[in-house]
Amino acid sequence: MPHYNDFIVSFMERYHYPEIAVKEFTRLEKRLDEEKDFGARFDAILNGYLFPETDGLGEALEVVKKLGEEYGENEYTIQFLLILNCMPTLKQRYDAAGIDEEVFWESADDLRCKLLECIKCKEVPGTFVAGWNDGFLKMTRFAYGRFQYEVRKHDFDFDFVTSCGKVIKNGDTLINFHIPSSGIPLTDEVRLASYKKAYPHYRHLFPDGKVIFCCGSWLLYPKHREFLPPTSNILKFMDDFELVSWAEKDHFSNDWRVFDKYAELPYEQWPRDTSLRRAYADWMMKTGHAGDGFGVIVFDGERICR
Repeated sequence: MPHYNDFIVSFMERYHYPEIAVKEFTRLEKRLDEEKDFGARFDAILNGYLFPETDGLGEALEVVKKLGEEYGENEYTIQFLLILNCMPTLKQRYDAAGIDEEVFWESADDLRCKLLECIKCKEVPGTFVAGWNDGFLKMTRFAYGRFQYEVRKHDFDFDFVTSCGKVIKNGDTLINFHIPSSGIPLTDEVRLASYKKAYPHYRHLFPDGKVIFCCGSWLLYPKHREFLPPTSNILKFMDDFELVSWAEKDHFSNDWRVFDKYAELPYEQWPRDTSLRRAYADWMMKTGHAGDGFGVIVFDGERICR
């Protein structure tokens, strides 16, 4: 099967990949078709992961990185291409499993998010967190609307009692979710729609019908209430949760998520062209501290239970 094919072309078109990315991926896909040894070795890595003969995606990514070095290709670009070329097989697996096609397209949008992050942070089309895709490719992580969900176990060494009386013990099932950098604001409507869309897929894991969603993120840093504007959607997102734990550090480890490539600059040189950037730049100049939190949401299919 040619590397540069209709599926790959339409996939990039569907998500409106930037022209710089389309040109680079097209060039590399065509190179794999034209240079038979290069293409065959790439395919051996791809198929070894998909039908697996390797230990996992991490090993495949390391091998394809070395292949890229040998052929003079950027590691972020060729690792992205490996994931991109997994998409036709993944689509077939969704179809075979009877999973709604919309779930596939929403889940696969994560590639676009990671692509844009790489362009902004590394100034090259690709992904610098390619290993993250393992959950999508193994079909343990799915996107339902704005968020991405997967089953996990509560692994804190203490019990947590929610305000509605749910007791969460070590080893209990939770539905962990992630917030991709899709560019869609975290409005009340968008958040609730995602919870409602995910609920039917996980309801069977909770005998009382109340699904426990959880999230660990820099977005749940409780001191946001001290420096973000009251209209911030981040504060509204935080209000969905009951905070289980949080931690603070003497640096902002997620600064790249807000400031892209400029995160490497001193605080006083951080851009202040958005309200979030202004708030964080001022806060870090003032305190030098940032953090994250872990929280839970008890959801009955229609509303958050308090």
